[in-house]
Amino acid sequence: MSDTTFGESISLLWTRHFGTFWFASLLSNIGTWAQQVAQPWLLLSLGASSFLIGVDAFALSAPVLLLTLVGGVLADRADRRQVIAKFQSIQMLCPTLLVVLLLVGMVRPWMVIVLSLVVGITDALSMPSFQSIVPSIVERKQIASGLALNSTQFNLSRILGPAIAGILLVSVGAVGCFAVSAVSYVPFIVVALWILPRQAATPTADRPYDHHHLFANVLKIARVPYLRGALVTVFLTSLLCAQIVTFSPVLVKDAFHGDAGHFSIAVGAFGVGGLLGAIMLLFIDINHDRRRLTSWFAGAYGVVLGLVALNPWFWGLPALLVVAGIAMSVSNISANTLLQANTPSQLRGETVSLYMLAMRGGLSIGSLLTGVSVSLLGVRHALLINGALAVAAQVVVGREWLHSTRPE
Repeated sequence: MSDTTFGESISLLWTRHFGTFWFASLLSNIGTWAQQVAQPWLLLSLGASSFLIGVDAFALSAPVLLLTLVGGVLADRADRRQVIAKFQSIQMLCPTLLVVLLLVGMVRPWMVIVLSLVVGITDALSMPSFQSIVPSIVERKQIASGLALNSTQFNLSRILGPAIAGILLVSVGAVGCFAVSAVSYVPFIVVALWILPRQAATPTADRPYDHHHLFANVLKIARVPYLRGALVTVFLTSLLCAQIVTFSPVLVKDAFHGDAGHFSIAVGAFGVGGLLGAIMLLFIDINHDRRRLTSWFAGAYGVVLGLVALNPWFWGLPALLVVAGIAMSVSNISANTLLQANTPSQLRGETVSLYMLAMRGGLSIGSLLTGVSVSLLGVRHALLINGALAVAAQVVVGREWLHSTRPE
């Protein structure tokens, strides 16, 4: 990508709609990551096992398996402003309730898991609407740049959120992290209501809903090898490799005997890598084959996971997590760009829902399965097995996918 194109990409940040959306999303994600750091550490402090850590992650992501396709239909047929505002408002109540429970000393592991399930349900129904905002406010030729820039704020929040969480955990405790999370929803809800016009994406709203519509469009997208390869790659990466973040608190506490500060450093390092990966994509030509970027970096993600399992020093962990963050970011953003740039606008919500299903569905199943293997084999052996399986799977899938042809 030329300097001129890079400059044009960055200039999106100075536009009123995209710039405001970017900043509001950054604030919201900072709060989310502060909670993501505090929650597993809170569960461990409450005596929860590694298996319950996996169950909590499963509860957060499992609703995607059942509801994200419904969320995709909502994104294409309903008022996205209202979908986002209503479900995000419900989500905001969950960290608020945790603040109250912590202040009165009544919080229990099962309560945390139940609230994670509520967040997971609302997330599954609203995320397709959220993910389809960027293509709705930029031109088609700017989709790749818009998604890469959106990922920079997400990964910047992965740095700032854990840093803030680390400070709050050692000063006021987990209650401070959940309070920050609750407040961070407000600016995003306000901006979503302002930035999207009413009925912004309802091309089929005037037609009665047919339940076959959902599955027909899903099959239409999934039957295209060029698109299916992206979805399978994202699913495998989430199933096997994303557990590097989910079980980082177990690795830090059990393998390295670290504290909450060490955990926040590890998660922050993953965010640094994710940010670097997103910035790298801004320099890559828009015509570059996104399949190769997705497949090669997915394989590299598996290699790094294996190295994390074998690493004997704590400070080797943040260094490896930076590389893991780069691999995750480049692979997932490239897959998302490929999907959204090669499907009709009237199917974009359902395409995004398939992407979310692959990513979050893989994460939920992987969290549960890895939680079992961590309990049986220990965290190092479990992650090593995941890494080996991830590399083998990406070689098999990538070999076929890279020979598929682009849909007309």
